[in-house]
Amino acid sequence: MSTVADRVIERLQELGIRYVFGVPSGSWLYYMEAMRKKGIEFILVSNETSAGFMADVTYRLTGIPGACYATVGPGATNLGTGVGGALLDRSAIIAFTSEPPEKMQGRTVQMAIDQQALFRPLTKFTTSLKPETIDQVLQKAVRIAISDTPGPVHIGLPEDLGPIEVPDSQESIVLPVAAEPFVPNTKSLYLLEKQFCDSHRPVLAVGLSAVRSKAGALIVATAERHGIPVVLTPMAKGMISEDHPLYAGVLFHALSDRVAETYSQADLVIGVGYDPVEFNYESWMPEVPLIHLDTVPADIDRIEYPAVTDVIGDINAALSVLTALDPINSEWDLNALVERKNAMFQALEPAPGSFGSRAALSILRDVLPQDGIMTCGVGAHTHLIGQMWRTPAPGLQIMSNGWSSMGFGIPAAIAAKLSMPDRKVVCVTGDGGLLMMAGEMVVAQRQNLSVVFVILVDHMLELIRLKQDKKSFPFYKTDLDQQETPRADSIFGVPVLHAESADEYRSVLEKAFSTEGPVIVEARIEGGDYDNVILRKHK
Repeated sequence: MSTVADRVIERLQELGIRYVFGVPSGSWLYYMEAMRKKGIEFILVSNETSAGFMADVTYRLTGIPGACYATVGPGATNLGTGVGGALLDRSAIIAFTSEPPEKMQGRTVQMAIDQQALFRPLTKFTTSLKPETIDQVLQKAVRIAISDTPGPVHIGLPEDLGPIEVPDSQESIVLPVAAEPFVPNTKSLYLLEKQFCDSHRPVLAVGLSAVRSKAGALIVATAERHGIPVVLTPMAKGMISEDHPLYAGVLFHALSDRVAETYSQADLVIGVGYDPVEFNYESWMPEVPLIHLDTVPADIDRIEYPAVTDVIGDINAALSVLTALDPINSEWDLNALVERKNAMFQALEPAPGSFGSRAALSILRDVLPQDGIMTCGVGAHTHLIGQMWRTPAPGLQIMSNGWSSMGFGIPAAIAAKLSMPDRKVVCVTGDGGLLMMAGEMVVAQRQNLSVVFVILVDHMLELIRLKQDKKSFPFYKTDLDQQETPRADSIFGVPVLHAESADEYRSVLEKAFSTEGPVIVEARIEGGDYDNVILRKHK
């Protein structure tokens, strides 16, 4: 006989899960002991929110669902933020929480709320585990998590469940293969071909679903065959090189008005795996027809935009139709496209001798190897990263744009290093993000993870300050501190290297990347780098 805890952990091992992130409780100890025996590592985090973010990034980089745990009540509510991130950033994770024993559910119990109700809007599936349904529930949960569109599932573990004995089983579960999307129907492919051939200035708008579909090669081939520009959503960075002559920029982020100079000329928008969770179509599209290639219909106001053609099914199959056509009579001025793009990147270059956020990112891009992974928090710096950070391939820049939670970058970098131990990993976050997740430095130190944490210190919630300025409001409560903060030599045992100039910053970065274990680089940057480049008009 084995216990419920033994069986659950054995099934996680069979799925290829190597880590469970969380903060333990008394009832979780049975599962932790089973993990110790099976060689699955429990990663103790400082806040359960981070556990959800780490599980999310683990899935993004490995393709295996991430796993996380929180105790009943406050642990579960903390975890909810990380689970919400997996929902809107489209990552398959399994979130476990303790629950009151079945006989106490619905009663007044210390710390207890209805956690099934809590997680229902945050997940694709939620249930409570029972001894007789372990295998069935886990298999179903994983299948739902990885099915299109990927997302989180939640399994409640009654607090008295772990030590219950269950019969040994000869069965095993395997990580399901995501179902291949079906070929779009003949009528939609006919409309795709006809509308495309009738257009003269189509634009490809590439989103998050295209990344999952590994459609990059066909996107580039389509653009090249027909001489048409490509714009990306922030989380689709890496699908086409920034140096490609048909690359036109990233929607929503810095200098979005420069990107709009291109797509506003379009007479047709082709959304390729475009997920509006990052940026709604209506917020930027000109009033032209839309062809939407994805596994789900376009989420768009069809009164404002009545000319919408949904081509539902395999994105690659739809793109293959376009690549097989004779080149259309494209009226795009490709020289002007390249000039606009080059001018946009030039406008994002740091001023000579300056040390603001642009210089910090530019120098970091020089120092970080091309296959290195950069994660970032959420704030004004994210808008710069979205446009100016050169991303050689998907998965080398990791952000949260669907959920957009401050503090994401630090736990994301920890998970990235655990998932890809041979890669250089760096996190870029503001000092506001550090204040939210400073406790996770303990995790990086405990695991001896060689991660460089670049903290852009400007003592301000810059994104909110800029929004106050746009509305002509006075700056109110956006200062993080009124005086110079003390220069600590370490935070929770993680050494801190300080930089106040570009030359000093480059030197300490090189030192940080050659150091074993985590290092914080405190970049005391000049202000003003965001003022004229972010929060620009999209139309």
